[in-house]
Amino acid sequence: MLASRGFNIDSLAVGETEDPQLSRMTFVVRGDDAELEQVRKQLDKLVTVVKVQDISTEDFVERDLMLLKVRATPAQRSEIALLVEMFRARVVDISPDNLMVEISGRESKIEAFIELMRPYGILELARTGRIALVRGTPPEERPA
Repeated sequence: MLASRGFNIDSLAVGETEDPQLSRMTFVVRGDDAELEQVRKQLDKLVTVVKVQDISTEDFVERDLMLLKVRATPAQRSEIALLVEMFRARVVDISPDNLMVEISGRESKIEAFIELMRPYGILELARTGRIALVRGTPPEERPA
């Protein structure tokens, strides 16, 4: 729907919420104020949309999750393990010639880790879209 109107979605994540009857969709779309207002209006028109919230001006926490399979000889494993530890990631699988790493954090952290892994040889990579929540009490629960 957004692509047909000329809006590019940079990131999209969907998952169940605290209410099992509802899913949250997090879209990351770049544009000026007028373009973003158009995106909000288009989303609000959808019958199945309960609420559209633009958090770009709020104080929020965002995360991205990635699994990365990297070539790793036995001699390289300790070096890669040190980088994994420095990025607060973790090795989730190991085989004779590669490691699989799980990492989460801001997009910039994920991108930096990818760049450090490139020289070893990235075999596969899978990422979620970004997810985010506004810090503190949700607006609808704040006292009047």
